[in-house]
Amino acid sequence: MPRRLRFTKMQGIGNDFVVLDGVREKIELRPSEIRRLADRRFGVGCDQILLVEKPTRPDVDFRYRIFNADGGEVEQCGNGARCFVHFVRAQGLTDKRALRVETESGVIEPVLTADGEVKVDMGPPIFSAVDIPFVGGTGAVVEPLEVDGTTVMISALSLGNPHAVQVVVDVATAPVATQGPRIESHPRFPRRVNAGYMQVVDRANIRLRVWERGAGETLSCGTGACAAVVAGIRRGVLDSPARVMMRGGALTIAWAGDAAPVLMTGAAEKVFEGEWNIPEQ
Repeated sequence: MPRRLRFTKMQGIGNDFVVLDGVREKIELRPSEIRRLADRRFGVGCDQILLVEKPTRPDVDFRYRIFNADGGEVEQCGNGARCFVHFVRAQGLTDKRALRVETESGVIEPVLTADGEVKVDMGPPIFSAVDIPFVGGTGAVVEPLEVDGTTVMISALSLGNPHAVQVVVDVATAPVATQGPRIESHPRFPRRVNAGYMQVVDRANIRLRVWERGAGETLSCGTGACAAVVAGIRRGVLDSPARVMMRGGALTIAWAGDAAPVLMTGAAEKVFEGEWNIPEQ
C-alpha cells in the first residue's frame, strides 16, 4: 500500500511551496522523493518544500526545514517564512501572531500584522567572505567575479544563504537563464549561490530577478529581495525602506545599516490542500 502524504500548497508572491506538518507526525523524505514531489508534471510541483517540526530548543516555537526542488536542504527562505506563519496558524498549531522559529541558519522572528501580511526579522546581513562563503572575497561593497571570460561586478553577502547581486540596466533583458546557472555553481562559491539581477528604478524602488540555487529562476525570492536592497543601500543607490518588484509581486525591505536586522514585509496565502502518494521505490 503506498504511503500517503498530506500537504498544503502555498505561495508567497509567486514563490510556491509544498508545506508539510512534521509536528503531528514524523516525516522523512529521501532526496529522490523530494525531487518527485516538487516535479510540476509527476508530483505536486513547487520551488521548495517546507517541513514544519517541533523545536529542538526551549526558546523557540517551531523548527522549519527547507528543501529545494533538486532535493538539497538549504539554510533559509524568506518567502517560505511568511507562508510558514499562515500555515501553523491555519493548522491550529499556534495562535500566536509573533513567533520565534528555528532554521538551519539561526532563529528568525516573523510577525503576522493586522492587515494579514507577515513581517519577518531576517537578522543582520553577513558580509564576511569566510561566512558567506566566497573564496577570495574581501568584504568590499562591490567585487569582481570572472564568469566565462567576462568580469561581472557583484555584491556578495549572506542572509542565512549566499547571494551575489549585480546591477543591470534592464531586468527584462538580463542574462538570468544563461549567466545565472554559471554564477550559481561558480567555484568561488563552494556552497553555490543565488544570483540576483537588480534594476534601480529610483532610491525607493527596484526591479529584481533571481536565479536560485537548486530551483532555477523563481517568480520571487524573499532573501534575494533582502540581499538586493542591502547591496543597493551599501552601494549608495537606495534608501530604506525600499520596494522590490519581482515577477510574482512586491516586497518591502527595510535595513538601518551595519549590524541592524533586515526586515521583510509581504503577503502569503494557501492555494490548496491535498494528499500525495509517495512513489514506491
